Amino acid sequence: MGDVLTVLVPALILAAALWAFATALKPRDGGMSDADRYRMDLARRSQAHYAAQVQAALAARARMEAAALPSQNRQQQMQHHEPLQLPGPPAPGHPGHDPGRRPDNPRRPDLAALLTGTTLNPQLALQLQSLVRNGQKLQAVRLLRQATRSDLLTAKQFVDRL
Repeated sequence: MGDVLTVLVPALILAAALWAFATALKPRDGGMSDADRYRMDLARRSQAHYAAQVQAALAARARMEAAALPSQNRQQQMQHHEPLQLPGPPAPGHPGHDPGRRPDNPRRPDLAALLTGTTLNPQLALQLQSLVRNGQKLQAVRLLRQATRSDLLTAKQFVDRL
Protein backbone atom coordinates (compact mmCIF):
# COMPACT_ATOMS: atom_id res chain seq x y z
CA MET A 1 0.00 0.00 0.00
CA GLY A 2 2.90 2.38 0.58
CA ASP A 3 4.01 1.92 -3.01
CA VAL A 4 0.56 2.77 -4.29
CA LEU A 5 0.46 5.96 -2.24
CA THR A 6 3.89 7.05 -3.40
CA VAL A 7 2.77 6.65 -7.01
CA LEU A 8 -0.83 7.85 -6.58
CA VAL A 9 -0.17 11.07 -4.59
CA PRO A 10 2.31 12.58 -7.09
CA ALA A 11 -0.02 11.54 -9.96
CA LEU A 12 -2.94 13.32 -8.25
CA ILE A 13 -0.82 16.41 -7.60
CA LEU A 14 0.34 16.41 -11.23
CA ALA A 15 -3.27 16.04 -12.48
CA ALA A 16 -4.42 18.90 -10.20
CA ALA A 17 -1.58 21.13 -11.43
CA LEU A 18 -2.42 20.36 -15.08
CA TRP A 19 -6.13 21.06 -14.46
CA ALA A 20 -5.34 24.40 -12.73
CA PHE A 21 -2.97 25.38 -15.55
CA ALA A 22 -5.54 24.49 -18.26
CA THR A 23 -8.28 26.36 -16.40
CA ALA A 24 -6.10 29.46 -16.01
CA LEU A 25 -5.27 29.54 -19.73
CA LYS A 26 -8.81 28.80 -20.88
CA PRO A 27 -10.52 31.98 -22.21
CA ARG A 28 -13.65 33.11 -20.41
CA ASP A 29 -16.78 34.21 -22.32
CA GLY A 30 -15.19 33.98 -25.72
CA GLY A 31 -12.06 35.76 -24.53
CA MET A 32 -13.80 39.13 -24.14
CA SER A 33 -13.73 41.07 -20.91
CA ASP A 34 -16.59 43.23 -19.65
CA ALA A 35 -14.66 46.35 -20.64
CA ASP A 36 -14.17 45.03 -24.19
CA ARG A 37 -17.86 44.19 -24.48
CA TYR A 38 -18.78 47.67 -23.20
CA ARG A 39 -16.44 49.35 -25.71
CA MET A 40 -17.84 47.31 -28.59
CA ASP A 41 -21.42 48.08 -27.56
CA LEU A 42 -20.59 51.77 -27.19
CA ALA A 43 -18.94 51.85 -30.63
CA ARG A 44 -21.96 50.10 -32.19
CA ARG A 45 -24.40 52.54 -30.57
CA SER A 46 -22.24 55.52 -31.53
CA GLN A 47 -22.09 54.36 -35.14
CA ALA A 48 -25.87 53.90 -35.23
CA HIS A 49 -26.39 57.37 -33.72
CA TYR A 50 -24.03 58.94 -36.25
CA ALA A 51 -25.80 57.21 -39.13
CA ALA A 52 -29.17 58.46 -37.83
CA GLN A 53 -27.82 62.03 -37.61
CA VAL A 54 -26.44 61.85 -41.14
CA GLN A 55 -29.83 60.63 -42.40
CA ALA A 56 -31.62 63.44 -40.54
CA ALA A 57 -29.21 66.05 -41.94
CA LEU A 58 -29.65 64.74 -45.48
CA ALA A 59 -33.43 64.79 -45.10
CA ALA A 60 -33.32 68.36 -43.74
CA ARG A 61 -31.07 69.45 -46.61
CA ALA A 62 -33.43 67.86 -49.13
CA ARG A 63 -36.43 69.61 -47.53
CA MET A 64 -34.59 72.94 -47.53
CA GLU A 65 -33.49 72.56 -51.16
CA ALA A 66 -36.99 71.52 -52.20
CA ALA A 67 -38.40 74.56 -50.45
CA ALA A 68 -35.77 76.91 -51.87
CA LEU A 69 -35.59 75.72 -55.47
CA PRO A 70 -39.14 76.65 -56.54
CA SER A 71 -38.69 80.17 -55.18
CA GLN A 72 -35.31 80.49 -56.89
CA ASN A 73 -36.80 79.33 -60.17
CA ARG A 74 -39.67 81.77 -59.76
CA GLN A 75 -37.26 84.62 -59.00
CA GLN A 76 -35.08 83.77 -62.00
CA GLN A 77 -38.12 83.62 -64.26
CA MET A 78 -39.30 86.98 -62.96
CA GLN A 79 -35.87 88.48 -63.56
CA HIS A 80 -35.73 87.13 -67.12
CA HIS A 81 -39.25 88.16 -68.09
CA GLU A 82 -39.62 91.46 -66.25
CA PRO A 83 -37.13 94.30 -66.27
CA LEU A 84 -35.87 95.28 -62.86
CA GLN A 85 -37.56 98.51 -61.80
CA LEU A 86 -36.73 100.11 -58.52
CA PRO A 87 -39.43 102.39 -57.22
CA GLY A 88 -38.51 106.02 -57.60
CA PRO A 89 -40.05 109.17 -56.23
CA PRO A 90 -43.63 109.89 -57.29
CA ALA A 91 -44.14 112.17 -60.27
CA PRO A 92 -45.08 115.79 -59.52
CA GLY A 93 -48.72 115.23 -60.50
CA HIS A 94 -49.01 111.96 -58.52
CA PRO A 95 -51.07 112.05 -55.27
CA GLY A 96 -48.12 110.68 -53.23
CA HIS A 97 -45.77 113.44 -54.40
CA ASP A 98 -44.28 115.51 -51.58
CA PRO A 99 -42.27 118.50 -52.85
CA GLY A 100 -40.28 118.71 -49.60
CA ARG A 101 -39.22 115.05 -49.75
CA ARG A 102 -35.72 114.19 -50.94
CA PRO A 103 -35.54 111.82 -53.91
CA ASP A 104 -34.60 108.24 -53.09
CA ASN A 105 -31.01 107.21 -53.41
CA PRO A 106 -30.90 104.81 -56.40
CA ARG A 107 -28.21 102.77 -54.64
CA ARG A 108 -30.57 102.05 -51.73
CA PRO A 109 -33.65 100.03 -52.67
CA ASP A 110 -36.53 100.42 -50.25
CA LEU A 111 -38.15 97.65 -48.20
CA ALA A 112 -40.91 96.99 -50.72
CA ALA A 113 -38.36 96.29 -53.45
CA LEU A 114 -36.39 94.04 -51.12
CA LEU A 115 -39.46 92.12 -50.02
CA THR A 116 -40.47 91.28 -53.56
CA GLY A 117 -37.15 89.50 -53.99
CA THR A 118 -36.55 91.09 -57.39
CA THR A 119 -33.40 92.89 -56.27
CA LEU A 120 -31.85 90.10 -54.22
CA ASN A 121 -29.54 87.46 -55.54
CA PRO A 122 -31.11 84.05 -54.76
CA GLN A 123 -27.88 82.89 -53.14
CA LEU A 124 -27.93 85.93 -50.88
CA ALA A 125 -31.55 85.20 -49.96
CA LEU A 126 -30.61 81.62 -49.02
CA GLN A 127 -27.67 82.84 -46.95
CA LEU A 128 -29.91 85.30 -45.14
CA GLN A 129 -32.53 82.62 -44.45
CA SER A 130 -29.95 80.21 -43.07
CA LEU A 131 -28.44 82.91 -40.84
CA VAL A 132 -31.88 83.81 -39.48
CA ARG A 133 -32.75 80.14 -38.88
CA ASN A 134 -29.49 79.73 -36.96
CA GLY A 135 -30.35 82.72 -34.77
CA GLN A 136 -27.74 85.02 -36.30
CA LYS A 137 -29.97 87.97 -37.19
CA LEU A 138 -27.25 90.54 -36.62
CA GLN A 139 -24.96 88.85 -39.14
CA ALA A 140 -27.89 88.62 -41.58
CA VAL A 141 -28.59 92.36 -41.24
CA ARG A 142 -24.89 93.13 -41.70
CA LEU A 143 -24.68 90.92 -44.81
CA LEU A 144 -27.84 92.45 -46.30
CA ARG A 145 -26.59 96.00 -45.68
CA GLN A 146 -23.26 95.23 -47.34
CA ALA A 147 -24.86 93.54 -50.34
CA THR A 148 -27.63 96.07 -51.02
CA ARG A 149 -26.20 99.20 -49.38
CA SER A 150 -29.51 99.66 -47.62
CA ASP A 151 -29.96 101.52 -44.36
CA LEU A 152 -30.08 99.77 -40.99
CA LEU A 153 -33.83 100.06 -40.45
CA THR A 154 -34.71 98.68 -43.89
CA ALA A 155 -32.30 95.77 -43.53
CA LYS A 156 -33.56 94.97 -40.02
CA GLN A 157 -37.20 95.04 -41.14
CA PHE A 158 -36.39 92.75 -44.04
CA VAL A 159 -34.50 90.26 -41.86
CA ASP A 160 -37.30 90.30 -39.27
CA ARG A 161 -39.79 89.27 -41.98
CA LEU A 162 -37.70 86.26 -43.11
